[in-house]
Amino acid sequence: THEAGHVLGGWCSGGTLIAYDLRPWKLPYSLFAPDPQPLVTLWAGPLLGVLVPLAFAATVRRDGVWFIAHFCMLANGVYLAAAWISQDPYLDTPRLLQEGAHPASIAIYCAVTIGLGYFAFRRSCIALLSPPAAPQAKPQNAPPVDRTQT
Repeated sequence: THEAGHVLGGWCSGGTLIAYDLRPWKLPYSLFAPDPQPLVTLWAGPLLGVLVPLAFAATVRRDGVWFIAHFCMLANGVYLAAAWISQDPYLDTPRLLQEGAHPASIAIYCAVTIGLGYFAFRRSCIALLSPPAAPQAKPQNAPPVDRTQT
């Protein structure tokens, strides 16, 4: 959903898609020329990369879907933070900074998605991967319940 967000953002802001690869087993990319609003194109990836899975999970309401949505939240934040550290000019964070994004906006995005994403993903891991709870057994020496008195 991250790279699809870049594609959607580029199209919505009037860009012309000249090359792309969305296969997940490679490093996905999309190139627009011209790209009249590159900040829209660049921010659409990490924003939709988090919001679309969360919206889908909120609609479906299944543990496995929440697991994926929380992973996407954590992964998008970690990706922008790691790209900032690496300074690879082809990754999103250096490109965002080059196009004029304020560093604080990226830092806030990373702090929110990594912070919330970590705890939500951890909770999803526990919910999805924990063995089912054993049914509650009746106490053996419990007195019989008299339901005739009200």
